[in-house]
Amino acid sequence: MRNSADRVLRLQAQLTVRDRLLLDWLADHKVLTTFQISRALFTSLDFAQRRLLKLHQLGLVDRFRPLRAGGGSYPWHYVLDQTGTECVAASRQQTPPRPGQTTLRKHRLATSRTLEHLLGVNQFFTDLAARARTHPPAQLQRWWSEQRCAEPGAFNTTLLSPIRPDGHGIFREGDRRVAFFAEFDTGTERPRVLLEKVNNYTIHTAMGGPAWPVLFWLPHTDQERALHQLLTGLPTPVPVATACRDSLPVGACAADAVWLVAGSTDGPRRLVDLADLGDPAPDVDPITDVAWPPHVTPRLTH
Repeated sequence: MRNSADRVLRLQAQLTVRDRLLLDWLADHKVLTTFQISRALFTSLDFAQRRLLKLHQLGLVDRFRPLRAGGGSYPWHYVLDQTGTECVAASRQQTPPRPGQTTLRKHRLATSRTLEHLLGVNQFFTDLAARARTHPPAQLQRWWSEQRCAEPGAFNTTLLSPIRPDGHGIFREGDRRVAFFAEFDTGTERPRVLLEKVNNYTIHTAMGGPAWPVLFWLPHTDQERALHQLLTGLPTPVPVATACRDSLPVGACAADAVWLVAGSTDGPRRLVDLADLGDPAPDVDPITDVAWPPHVTPRLTH
């Protein structure tokens, strides 16, 4: 235990604000690719790769590279290594996992059947982080994982909420802030399954949960069209908006005017414009909700 504590103490002077955020992200969201990390946190892919190699050499992160079915390989996928878990646990005043637990977690992630879905959700949020980084003073003020959303009382409901969003976030652009629930689909869920999720959000609001916009990030327009048809004439207390990855303009992300609101004849709206439809975004906790980029801290190099 002493050796573990000493190792964490020795590393503190070598970790930047950006390093600590990355470790927190990997603790909460499990796995991120080189390109997701680079776009969200760095201005240079080369510098990102060199920094990630350094963190890997320090034992803070580990990595794996799945093979592609048609040949070749995917980019490096980064996860927390044992020293990284100890640093995060120390910052959160938690007991770190044992080395065997960390190894088992890494193996499960590398072989998980839900890895594609998890990376898709993380792509949604790292794209928002990248937009915030390149368009100050925009900020991704909150990024909660599926596990954090599932915690009892996470959304001020007195009973266990029926919703299981893939993520929850708060995004600020200019003087506007929007809180939202994210639902990511790889293309495996039928429109009626998505409709059932909308019904669960209706129950959620009846239990006292916030009526924030529910964002369905879909793979293709046929699925989007079918979901809108099912929602036609159906009164819902929560705003529902959809966007399709196969029809996004080049360079666009979830922050842009890509959202079609169910039951509306308006054109696509920006993410922050959806704030007009739902409950206001709550105040963020400066300790547990780490905004990115951290405009109040000194400018990061590179």
